[in-house]
Amino acid sequence: MSAQVQTHAADRIYYDAPGQLTFTATVTAIREVARVDSRQVWQIALDRTAFYPGSGGQPFDTGMLIATARSGASLEAPVTDVQEDEAGEVWHTTGKPLQEGTEIRGVISGERRQDHMQQHSGQHLLSAVLWRDRQLTTVSFHLGPEVCTIDLEGGALAEEELATVEAAVNAVVAEALPISTRYVSANEAQAMLQDGRLRKLPSRQGLMRLIEMPGIDLNACGGTHVATTAAIGPVLLHGVERVRGAVRLHFQCGNRALREARSDHQALSALALMLSTGTAGLQGSVTRPQAENRTAVKERSVLLQALALAEAATLAATRDIAQPLLLHRLDEQRPGHSVEFAKLLGAALVAAGASRVLLALPQGDTCAVVLASRGESRNCGTELRAALAALGGRGGGSRELAQGSLPAAAVTALAAALQA
Repeated sequence: MSAQVQTHAADRIYYDAPGQLTFTATVTAIREVARVDSRQVWQIALDRTAFYPGSGGQPFDTGMLIATARSGASLEAPVTDVQEDEAGEVWHTTGKPLQEGTEIRGVISGERRQDHMQQHSGQHLLSAVLWRDRQLTTVSFHLGPEVCTIDLEGGALAEEELATVEAAVNAVVAEALPISTRYVSANEAQAMLQDGRLRKLPSRQGLMRLIEMPGIDLNACGGTHVATTAAIGPVLLHGVERVRGAVRLHFQCGNRALREARSDHQALSALALMLSTGTAGLQGSVTRPQAENRTAVKERSVLLQALALAEAATLAATRDIAQPLLLHRLDEQRPGHSVEFAKLLGAALVAAGASRVLLALPQGDTCAVVLASRGESRNCGTELRAALAALGGRGGGSRELAQGSLPAAAVTALAAALQA
């Protein structure tokens, strides 16, 4: 039995044997807590448990409670949540009732337990190295389903520093230092806090459970941990962000980090194959098309401007562009005709002497429209927004240029409304 039996309702097997995934126990209490889709949800207390209740940033364990009748028939009750109440009782949530006094066998989900031990132990090590090397204090920890985070106070941590921190952490992983558990009284813990051997203590009474990595970290903690730093596995740092005045660092450990690295490698290999290059040449294969694309965008912009000026000159020679409102319908099939081109053409026609121009570009059942004017006495944005709203469309813009869309059949009505 663990040294903390005196302060908890159930013996916490995981305190001293985190690798133990099966155990026997007796049901000491049961209560109904909810009904979901007319099904009862129960919470069950045991005299001893290996299930970790969610606490301190570490999620709860899942698994199964199995009761066997004298006839040999067994009842399997999946454990979907484990929580500790204010009195220290551990409650196992399940959809099947197990009566008080029932002998059960508990089975912990091994993959989930191993993952949580790797992430939590990795957090202890990462926090210790950040304090040792950069005097950054960990103020919170979250063990998420994909990525873990710690929030840090005490200064900034730049992206370019992550590689150095990551290397320092993984160097300790490679040392395979033992990770041990011991218990001290509250007075002993307080003395250790005062002389600097402990950085902080939880707000609780009774025996304190300490997790130690010799020469690296000594921390009060109730979570589950691996046996050595080597069992943490590789530690992968992802990046930092500012959150409420603190620095939030994202990371993964162990099997998670391996899966992430494998996934990244597969994605890079697939991309390299698409670009007919090796992974080492990916950066060049990506930056070259980006530069070429930027050049092409600039060239296209110059050509669209030239096309708009040419079409404006043709319209000025063939149409009365000085009329109160010039309505011109663009051909959606013609290369270059787009909303961007319509805006350039509207500005070019105004520069050529047009008072107000309404350009319509069919787009299937709808029509994009652009309204341009000199903006001296009338506001294109205000007028177009109001006219479109009355015809089931929407849009807006500046005094000189506005755009929007409406049903294609309503373009003539829009022109009439703008001339009113």
